[in-house]
Parts: sequence; structure tokens; C-alpha cells
Amino acid sequence: MGDERLDRWLAALIDTPGLTAVSDPDEARRLHLEAALEAAHLIEGGPAVDVGSGGGSPGLPLAAARPDLGFDLLESARRKCEFLTRWASEFENVSVVCARAEEHARGRGRDAYGTALARALAPPPVAAEWCLPLVAPGGRAIIFVGPSVDEAAVRRAAAELAAELEDAPPGFLLLRKTGPTPERFPRRPGMARKRPLA
Repeated sequence: MGDERLDRWLAALIDTPGLTAVSDPDEARRLHLEAALEAAHLIEGGPAVDVGSGGGSPGLPLAAARPDLGFDLLESARRKCEFLTRWASEFENVSVVCARAEEHARGRGRDAYGTALARALAPPPVAAEWCLPLVAPGGRAIIFVGPSVDEAAVRRAAAELAAELEDAPPGFLLLRKTGPTPERFPRRPGMARKRPLA
């Protein structure tokens, strides 16, 4: 995908301390751009939210690939938010929300999105608890995963969150939200990681 904005963003990502451990430009392109874009065809509807956006992947590449949809980059670290805000200004369909997922899902973010995305965020059951309260019933969460993912654990967590696991291509989990998230989710900050649902 030849988008000069993404080329400049990738260069800034590598040059900014604390955003990525990858220093090789080719590896950064493969990891942060090409791998992110593999999710483009999985996004059915918007707006979309990139939960724990970090340096902006997968949100910015996907926003470039899907200009028809709005994207929120959700990030709690102030310094990362500042970096994201700088680059979001290059894309008409991108905004930055500087908050924890648990806080956003208790406020205007609850049921506000057609798609939630999580990459390298947390173990999948934890990512599911952070993502699904943000998604409207009928929408889906897309979680990037490695080959050793415990699908049974994710299936159990999804059941508690009013969602079900759908067939997905390798490297992804797709969680379809089947109804309203129970009011007790997400739990207060830190609890999902401390006591994962599964």
C-alpha cells in the first residue's frame, strides 16, 4: 500500500524511544504495517477502535486502508497519546482517545463501535474483556494472536461477555457480540489482568 503518510509515520515510530523495540525499517514495515493490514478485510463496520494503540498499529494502517470508516486510537499513556495525536492529524478519519479501556467503556465508549481491535495488548481473555464492552451488539472484536492461543479459554471468557467465537483466519480471533455486555464488565482497572475471566 503506497501511502506516504504511513512511510513517514513508520520512520517516526522507529525514531521515537519507547514505542517499538524494532529498529530495522524493513522489519518495522512487516510487523507494524503489513501485518496490521491483514485485518482490513475482517472489519465489517465502524466506527472502529484500536484498543491500547501504543504507537498506532494496527489503527493507523487500517484507517488508511478503510477511509470509509472512523477510527479511534485508544491509549492510556500520555506520551503515547501525544505521538498518536500528531499522526492522527494526518488522517481525516482518525481521532485519539486518551483513556484506559475500562474507563472509556464505562463512559461514552460503551456500545459505541462496530469493531474493536487489539494487538499485542494482553492475553486474549483479558483483551476480550477490554474490547467487547466497547462494541455494540452485533459488532465484533478482532484480536491478533499467535499460534499457541488457548481458544477454549477465550470461548469461556466470551460467553461471560455476551459474545461468541467465530471462525477466523490464522493469526486472529473474531468475537461476535451477541447482546449487551453484562453491567459488571469491564471490571475496575487492573482486575482483568489480575483475575482473567478464563
